[in-house]
Amino acid sequence: MVSISNLVVAFNGITLFDDVTFMVNPRDRIGLVGKNGAGKSTLLKIVCGLQAPTSGQVAIPEGVTLGYLPQIVKVADGRTVMDEAFTAFAHLQVLEKKLEDITRELGERTDYESESYMKLIEKLNEVHDKYHMLGGDNREGEAEKALMGLGFKRSDFARQTTEFSGGWRMRIELAKILLRRPDLILLDEPTNHLDIESIQWLEEYLKTYSGALILISHDRAFLDAVTNRTVELVMGRAHDYRVAYSKYVVLRKERREQQVAAYANQQKAIEKTEEFIERFRYKAAKANQVQSRIKMLEKVDRIEIDDEETAAMHIKFPPAPRSGQVVYTARNVKKQFDGKVIFSGADVTIERGDRVAFIGRNGEGKTTMSRILVGSLPCEEGESKLGHNVNVGYFAQNQDDLMDGEFTVFDTLDRVAAGEIRTKLRDILGAFLFKGEDVDKKVKVLSGGERSRLAMARLMLEPYNLLVLDEPTNHMDMRSKDILKNALLKYDGALIVVSHDREFLDGLVGKIYEFRDGRVKEHLGGIWEFMQRRKLETLKEMEAAAVVEKAAQVKEPVKEAQYQEKRTQDKISRKLRRQLEEVEAQVETLDAEISEMDALLAEKPELATAGFFAKYDAVKKRQQEAMWQWEKLQTK
Repeated sequence: MVSISNLVVAFNGITLFDDVTFMVNPRDRIGLVGKNGAGKSTLLKIVCGLQAPTSGQVAIPEGVTLGYLPQIVKVADGRTVMDEAFTAFAHLQVLEKKLEDITRELGERTDYESESYMKLIEKLNEVHDKYHMLGGDNREGEAEKALMGLGFKRSDFARQTTEFSGGWRMRIELAKILLRRPDLILLDEPTNHLDIESIQWLEEYLKTYSGALILISHDRAFLDAVTNRTVELVMGRAHDYRVAYSKYVVLRKERREQQVAAYANQQKAIEKTEEFIERFRYKAAKANQVQSRIKMLEKVDRIEIDDEETAAMHIKFPPAPRSGQVVYTARNVKKQFDGKVIFSGADVTIERGDRVAFIGRNGEGKTTMSRILVGSLPCEEGESKLGHNVNVGYFAQNQDDLMDGEFTVFDTLDRVAAGEIRTKLRDILGAFLFKGEDVDKKVKVLSGGERSRLAMARLMLEPYNLLVLDEPTNHMDMRSKDILKNALLKYDGALIVVSHDREFLDGLVGKIYEFRDGRVKEHLGGIWEFMQRRKLETLKEMEAAAVVEKAAQVKEPVKEAQYQEKRTQDKISRKLRRQLEEVEAQVETLDAEISEMDALLAEKPELATAGFFAKYDAVKKRQQEAMWQWEKLQTK
């Protein structure tokens, strides 16, 4: 579908890409991985045409549509949320205009038996089918489903986009991309501003999406759930693994071990050849053999070992001073802003050694409760109280507001450090990868990841027995997240984490406080247990809502009527399941046919004729239609 061939990107004497080549096929789910600075975001921009490569090309067939979500988005002002979402349907308006024009022309003509009239009818059917496949019959419903899936409420639909933060604006832009249903979606860190429920909804949506996907993410669970292929950018090259992220990690380790062994063997052979050349270089009897070995060395394809990120943080939290058994209590706490109640009646208890997560949709009060706990926000009602001898360390989500951009990295720590620890500031900064001249950089020039590391380093300046971490893994790569998680597992104080990263929370917390609909509810157990219970509760809520709605419509339900209705529904369900199985088989057959044609074309380029591509396009069109049919049946 999209061919990326021999890409080279070089600037300021540095080569970022050197012969990056791979193909994106229909329905591919590609996770694009590599260390920071490997060029992942640059590659997405090149595919979208927003940046030109030094050489090479990206071939996109005519008619293939793209949807691109960058890390930083701009949403137009002056519209409501729903009106902005509806701009995604501009292509449907074009189709509606075509339908109107064709219908009008058919009404004006009388040559009913002519070939051109029949072709016009065929064109009408073709445009109508496309309009139907792209969701033209239910635009409002599709827009509602996407916006609510991404965390908006119906009451938000009429609000102006200017009322929302950057994270919520990103959700609007993501909803627009999903509603356009492009052939290839490119997402650059889409989960950074999503909560767990929205991430789960996006996962389920992308799993059944009929188009292709290229995804950049540091969320391991999200990558594993969504992708089926991993393309790694390393040393300017692309290495393609036909597996999801966790399996890629295993295969990459095996591949590198093979590289190291092959490199060692090759070096031995080269050394022996060079020894032979040096030994017999000036002996006439061996001149031909020496020249032969020199030519052989020149032709050797030297093995390169993939670059591996060796720099890593070295985190070890200071031992926690002993506190009282109860570290923190909140009783009947209420918080509101400008008359709007964020939550009320909140009861929270944290005991010594507890590992707790605050979970909930954005705007439900997780950060607000964290700030009440550390004393930077008052509450309108109730009691918020720290326990005996409790010293709180706080990692805030908004690091930009809490660190002066004009201070250097060293000054940021030096101004808050006291006592003997000041003699160890450079050691602490070195543990967080600030070495040499890095410590003299001003905070305002640091990247998001560097600011997170600096804020985490401040927590090392004194021993705390309660850590409150608000989204600590934002901007962190997977390796840094693993290092931080291991350090927290060894930390012996109480811990509260506000996070939407399920992989990070897994095994780290044993109690969860859910912030939802103005209430705070306690759940015992880990993150996956909570999510499973939450899913069951949601299903029960939906069933209860359906029962209430039905009772309102039918005041005196008759058992016999209910029985007959259940029989009818069961019959419809069985029929839908049969149809779904048939369509799934059809999709698998067409996928296999397309893969076979791809392989044939790669093996025999001379087959690239107009007839071949016409057949290819016909199969692809049937595949797309089958996928739309599969989506409809799956939804039903």
